[in-house]
Amino acid sequence: MELLDAHLVPAVDGVAFGLLLFVVAAGLSLAFGTAGVLNLSHGMLYAIGAYTGAELSDGTWGGLALGLAAGTAAACVAGAGLSAATAPLARRGHLAQALLTFGLALIGGDLLIQFFGADELPVRVPEVLDSSVTLLGHRYPAYRLCFIVMAVLLAAFGTWVLTRTRMGAAVRAAADDPQMLAATGHSPRAVHTGVLAAAGALAGAAGVLGAPIIGPGPGTSENVLMLSLVVVVLGGLRSLWATFAAAVAVGEVQTLGVSVAPELAPYLLFAAMAAVLVLRSRFAEPAGAGHGSEPSGPGPVARLRGRLAGRLPGPKRPSVRLDRLPGRKGSPEWVNRLPGRAAWWQAAPLLVLLGVLVALPALLDAYSISLAGSALALGLLAVSVTVLTGYAGLPTLGQTAPFAVGAYATANLADAGWTMGPVQIVLSALAAAVFAAVVGPAVIRARGTTVLMITLAIGELTGAVVNQLKSVTGGADGLVGFPATQALWGGEGMLEESELYNYALAVAVVAVALTLLVLRSPAGKLLTGTRGAEARMRASGHPVGRYLLVAHIGAGALAGVGGSLMVTVQQYLSPADVGFEIAAFALLAVVIGGTTSVIGALLGAGLIVATRDWVAGSWPGHGPLLLGVLFVATVYVLPRGLAGLRGGGSGGGGQSGRPSGTTGAPGTPGAPGTSGEPKTSDAPDVQDQPPPAPTPAGKASP
Repeated sequence: MELLDAHLVPAVDGVAFGLLLFVVAAGLSLAFGTAGVLNLSHGMLYAIGAYTGAELSDGTWGGLALGLAAGTAAACVAGAGLSAATAPLARRGHLAQALLTFGLALIGGDLLIQFFGADELPVRVPEVLDSSVTLLGHRYPAYRLCFIVMAVLLAAFGTWVLTRTRMGAAVRAAADDPQMLAATGHSPRAVHTGVLAAAGALAGAAGVLGAPIIGPGPGTSENVLMLSLVVVVLGGLRSLWATFAAAVAVGEVQTLGVSVAPELAPYLLFAAMAAVLVLRSRFAEPAGAGHGSEPSGPGPVARLRGRLAGRLPGPKRPSVRLDRLPGRKGSPEWVNRLPGRAAWWQAAPLLVLLGVLVALPALLDAYSISLAGSALALGLLAVSVTVLTGYAGLPTLGQTAPFAVGAYATANLADAGWTMGPVQIVLSALAAAVFAAVVGPAVIRARGTTVLMITLAIGELTGAVVNQLKSVTGGADGLVGFPATQALWGGEGMLEESELYNYALAVAVVAVALTLLVLRSPAGKLLTGTRGAEARMRASGHPVGRYLLVAHIGAGALAGVGGSLMVTVQQYLSPADVGFEIAAFALLAVVIGGTTSVIGALLGAGLIVATRDWVAGSWPGHGPLLLGVLFVATVYVLPRGLAGLRGGGSGGGGQSGRPSGTTGAPGTPGAPGTSGEPKTSDAPDVQDQPPPAPTPAGKASP
């Protein structure tokens, strides 16, 4: 009884907090489980309701009712608009949806700040509820008790609607058998729109009513989204009451856990999320028919190029790969060993890019050179994401975890006097590789959206460690003031921007060259075969799990090198440099360039850094808006990325491994490449075909 008395208020607070999360997570679960939309802008819908309710609150019942009506309606309209925005991506997979909705969240968050201000808004509740009541000898806010009652009633009402009404039956049918629903005269498209509008309305209502608990302000939408994702993962998509129980459990961890075990509370939520996802993936067989996700057809740029090609005369594209042509007859043997035209054509973009990068210090000012160095560091992170997403078929939102390991390893090495650049690079890569080896078994078994969620949980757990382990990471203040890095033994510490950039360029060239050599080697072909024909690889005796684990470790080491470069170039390190936003940026860079294009990933990283830090400099305060527009434009206009503009979709490594017209995240259904759809009109006959699965000896089957 003494323990209950000591923790009564946090326990009741946990119930109120959990019920608030339940109302939000119920909408997120409805959107994902029924409409099939992985909505990373759901927290923004909550923020719309919270800001609207706070703005209209005046301490009266009328103000509360008006705010509830306006906030719910605004979020409902936003949800319906989200349905229209995601409709063209219906067969593109969850990665495209995630990037689109994250971009919309950035845009919406910027607009909310511009409209309501950057400060947290105060919320005024009716005077009757703006008081406290006695609860078992303790004073407790009356509003929170009232909210608990309202949330329970809302849960009961939602369960009744879904299980006892024709509307609920239509919603369930839209998730289970949309063809049968259409046969009964109901439009699955209308149900889809209604579900997303209802999910938005739930989030908006939760924002208005929950504003006194989780108030509107910077970071509100991201905080609500992350907690809601944890609730959805723990509760699953099958039962509303399971979601209810999971939400209450999360609420208790967030409040009661802080008072009982404050040192463990930051890790419990995402550790539980990762554990549940890993256990579920253990009971499910890996995808056997490949785990690629493809768009349903060519994007706007590809269609325009196809129309121009049909109207303008020109040479017909060859139907065979140039690098498979026989040797030059009548020439000496040493001539036949020289690289063919195809090899030079594939290497040309890389050589051009290298020439431009070498010339940058002579063309840019000091600040721009510093940004270019940061872009190289982010580019290596993006290349590591390319290895996992494009080649291994493991879409990741947590590659900032080994990136952070490498970054903090370099910062601590420098602080301890180990300022030699090559030593920092090697040790940081080794530390990141060890980290990737430890967490790799939890990742490589899963596929598709589950991989996204597991890696997200790993990234958030790493972020929690960064904030808590202040003796190593500096906590929220970060690290600064460590000695400058020496490029070579006996040299001076690098302080000039041009010196730092040249060092970063040299390291990046070596790292990218090694990556390309591996991806174009037999090992890279085995990895591509694992992604494209996993069932055949397993049937022929290949240890697919081992291949994926090695790829995960190698990508982790590459991300660690990127983290080391970032610290060297910036000369400081903060948790924001290794957070969820950077993980999303790295994934966007991969999509911009094309999921199997190493060069494209580097170009995408440069475009992101230029947009975030250079272009936004001429429009202060609107960096998130510009990045959000970049997210949205990339998803719509470049479904195959920049590599798709070359016509074959092949990456900088010269190996695409995907059928023509394919890109995106692995592991999501509805891919045209697996459903027998014809090839797009702008594709050649043989050139873009995926390679066959290798035999046990590692050679391609005839």
